[in-house]
Amino acid sequence: MSERPSPQISSRKQPKQARSTELVAAVLEAAVQVLATQGASRFTMARVAERAGVSVGSVYQYFPNKAAILFRLQSDEWRQTSDMLREILEDQLKPPFERLHTLVRAFIQSECDEAQMRVALNDAAPLYRDAPEAREARMSVQQSIDAFMLQVLPAASSQARSLAGDLIITTLSMVGKQFSAAPRSTGEIEDYARAMADMFCAYIESLRQRPLAIAQ
Repeated sequence: MSERPSPQISSRKQPKQARSTELVAAVLEAAVQVLATQGASRFTMARVAERAGVSVGSVYQYFPNKAAILFRLQSDEWRQTSDMLREILEDQLKPPFERLHTLVRAFIQSECDEAQMRVALNDAAPLYRDAPEAREARMSVQQSIDAFMLQVLPAASSQARSLAGDLIITTLSMVGKQFSAAPRSTGEIEDYARAMADMFCAYIESLRQRPLAIAQ
C-alpha cells in the first residue's frame, strides 16, 4: 500500500502568497459550511466556490476535486484533535483522572463534530486512513498516552502500561465512531463520556492494585 494519499485527494499546490493563503482559507471555511448545510450528498465544488465567493476555476487551482477539499478538512481535524488531546494529557496542573475525564469528553465531542466529514470521505477512506497526516496524529497521541500511563502507573510493568494505553486508544476510537454515527445531544455526549471515563479510571485503578501488573 502506498504511504501517501492518492493524488485524487491531494491538494494540487500549496499557497505561497498571502492572497493565495486567504483564498484557500475561504474555500475551506465555505466547504465546512456547505457540508454542514447541504450534507455529503450535495457537497460539490460549485457550491463551495459559490459560498466562498470565488470562481470554480480558482478552487480547482488548489483542489482537483471535492474529495481533496474534504481530505484537507479531515487532515486539519486530525492535527487539531491530536494537539488538543496532547495538551489535555500533559496538563500537570490537573490530577491524572481529571485529565482523563476531560480527554474522553473532548474526544467524543470531536467525533460527533466530524461525523459528517467521515461520511463524506467514506469512499476515500482506504486511501486516507494510512495517510502521513493520520500516522502523525496517531503517533502524537500515542506518545502522550505513553507518558500519561507512566505517570499514573509508575510501578506497573511496561507491558501493563502499554496494554492499558492501547485499550484506551482503541476503545475511544471504535466506540467514538459508533456513538457519533447518530446525532447526539450535549446531554448524551456528557453522559456517555462520563461513563466511559469512569470505566477507564476504574480499570487503571485496578491495575494499581493488581500484583501481576507490577514489575518484579
